[in-house]
Amino acid sequence: MEVSIAVFTALLLLGWGAPFPVAADPALDKFALLDFIRYLPHGRLLNWNPFIPVCGNWIGITCSADGSRIIGVRLPGVGLSGAIPPNTISRLSALQTLSLRSNSLTGPLPADFILLTSLTDLHLQQNGFSGLLPSDFSVWPNLTVLDLSFNAFNGSIPSSISNLTQLTALNLSNNSLSGSIPDLQLPNLKLLNLSYNRLVGTIPGSLRLFPISSFSGNNLSPTNFTRPSPSPSPSPSPLPSPTTSPVSSSPGRKLSESVILGIIVGGCVLGFAIFAAVLLVVWSRKKQQVLVSGKLVKRERSTGKEPAGNQGEVNPLVFFEGCTFAFDLEDLLRASAEVLGKGTFGTAYKALLEDSTAVVVKRLKDVGVGKREFEQQMATIGRLKHENIVELRAYYYSKDEKLMVYDYFSPGSVSSMLHGRQGEERTPLGWETRLRIALGAARGIAHLHSDSGGNLVHGNIRSSNIFLNQRLYGCLSDVGLALLAGAGGRRPVGYRAPELVDGRRPTQSSDIYSFGVFLLELLTGKTPVRVAGGAAGEVVHLVRWVQSVVREEWTAEVFDVELMRCPEVEEGLVEMLRVAMVCVAAAPEQRPAIADVVRMIADVGRSENDAADRSSSGGAVTPAGNRFSSPAAEGPPVI
Repeated sequence: MEVSIAVFTALLLLGWGAPFPVAADPALDKFALLDFIRYLPHGRLLNWNPFIPVCGNWIGITCSADGSRIIGVRLPGVGLSGAIPPNTISRLSALQTLSLRSNSLTGPLPADFILLTSLTDLHLQQNGFSGLLPSDFSVWPNLTVLDLSFNAFNGSIPSSISNLTQLTALNLSNNSLSGSIPDLQLPNLKLLNLSYNRLVGTIPGSLRLFPISSFSGNNLSPTNFTRPSPSPSPSPSPLPSPTTSPVSSSPGRKLSESVILGIIVGGCVLGFAIFAAVLLVVWSRKKQQVLVSGKLVKRERSTGKEPAGNQGEVNPLVFFEGCTFAFDLEDLLRASAEVLGKGTFGTAYKALLEDSTAVVVKRLKDVGVGKREFEQQMATIGRLKHENIVELRAYYYSKDEKLMVYDYFSPGSVSSMLHGRQGEERTPLGWETRLRIALGAARGIAHLHSDSGGNLVHGNIRSSNIFLNQRLYGCLSDVGLALLAGAGGRRPVGYRAPELVDGRRPTQSSDIYSFGVFLLELLTGKTPVRVAGGAAGEVVHLVRWVQSVVREEWTAEVFDVELMRCPEVEEGLVEMLRVAMVCVAAAPEQRPAIADVVRMIADVGRSENDAADRSSSGGAVTPAGNRFSSPAAEGPPVI
C-alpha cells in the first residue's frame, strides 16, 4: 500500500497518469492525512481513498473554496487510539479547524502542532492526552476556541495563553493541572472552564467576572469567589457570635424560640448545600465516556485507559457497521434542526452537522420497551441491508429519549411529491417514475418479509415513509418501528387493514393491504382519506371510492389527470390497478404474497417497455432517460 501511494503521489504531482484534466485536489494535504490514518488505529471505517478527490468526498474533511488546501479535519468519536503520528497532521499548514474529540488518543500534545499557525478551533477533549501543556501558545495567534478538557494534562497553566487575544472559549477542565491561575488578559473571552483540576491560590482579578462553576473542584481560596462590584460597597455585617449576641450576653439567659428556629433552618440549609456540593463533585468526576468502534466504553479520567472489570454502557450513540458518519452525540445535539414531519411513531428532523453532513433524526414517542428489547430491535433493523430499504445508521437510547439516525433524502417523501403544493417547485411524477417507485418499494417489503425467517413486518407502510434511492426506485423507511409501539400502537388512518381492530398486531398480510392503498395513491394522486365538499363534508376513503368507481365501469375516472395526458400508458395503468385491487382485498387470505406482487409489478414494467418498443419501431427512438428500465435487464427481483 505504501508503494502504491508513493507512486500515485509522484504521478499526481508531476501531472502524469491523467488522460484528461481533473479538478483541483490538495495532493500534499491528502497524503499527510493518509499517513495519519495509516499509522493510527481507528475503530470506524473511513472512506479515505487516495484515488478519489478529497474535497466533497472524504468523511470529516473540509477544503478551501478553491479546493487547493484542507482547512478542516473533524473526526469525533471514530475510535482513534494511540499517539498521533508525528509529521502527519502538522503538514496541513492551512488547517483552521481540528476536532479529534471523543476518541482514545494518548501521549503528549504533539510538538509539531506548532506548525499549524492557521488554527482557529482546536477540539481535543475527551481523550487520554497527558504531559505538560505547550509553553508558548503564541504560535496560534488566530485561535478562538481551545478545548482540552477531560484529558490527563498536568503541570501549570502557561501564562502565554494571554497571547491568544482572539480567544473566545477556553476549557481546560477535568485534567490534573496544578499551581496558580495566571492573570490571563483575554479581552474576547466569553466562556471559561478551569474546574476539577488541582489549582491553588486565588482567582486573578481579570477572571473574577466568570461564574464560580468555572473554578469549582480546585483548592482555591474561597474568599475570592466573589464578583467585583462596579463601585466600592460596604462589607456586609458579620453574623453575631455567641459572645457578642444581645440574646446571650448575660449568663444563663435562654435563646428565644425565633433564634432557635433560625439556627435549625440555617443548619438544614447549610447541610443541604454541602450535600448538593458533594453530589456535584461526584457527578463531575464520574468516569469519562467515549465512543470507540460504535460502542460506549468507560475510561479512567486521569489515565485514559480502559479500567478492568465489567463496566456498563450508558447512553451511547451506537453506529452500525459500515457507517462512515464522523460525528457523536454532542455534534447531533448541537446541530441545527428542521422539522420534516410528525409521524405515527415520532417526529423527524433534518439535522445539519458542522461538517455540512445532513442526516435525518427520528425522535421516537410512546415507546415503552426496556433498554434490552429496544437494543435488540435496533440490531434487527440495523442488520437489514437492501437498496430499497432506508438504512438505519445509528441510534441513541436513554430512559427519556430514543433517537434513530438515517440518511437524508433531499427530494423528500413520495407523499410530498404527490400531494405537495402545486407550483414551480413541485415536479410532476410521470408514469415511469411511479412504476419505479412501486417496484422499488415492493422489493423492499419483499426483503423485509423474507428476513428473520419471515417473522418481520413493517406495520406502517404509507407514502410518507417511502423515498427515492439514487437509482430513483422506491425506498422504504420506518422499518420495524411498529413492533416497538406494541399491539396497541396507533395505525395510520386510510392504510389500516380491516382486520387490525382491537389493538391487533400488524401482519405481513396487513402490510400487503397498506401497500395496495399506496399503489392506489400512486395511480389516483389522491390521499387515502380526504374530505369531500369542504371541512364539514363527507369523509371519503380511497379504497371504497375506487371500488365504487370500478364497479360502475368508470375506470378512467380513477387515474390521476397527470397520467391520463399520455394515452399510451393506459394499458399499464389498468394492469397496475388490478394489482392494487387484489392487494386491498377485505379478506387477508385473498391477498397475494409480496413476492407475487413484485412479479406482477415487474410484468407491468416489461409490458410498458414492449409497448414503447412497438411505438418506436417506425424509426423513432425513445430517450432512454424517459423510459422505465425493465426489471429483466437488472436480473430477477431482489428479495
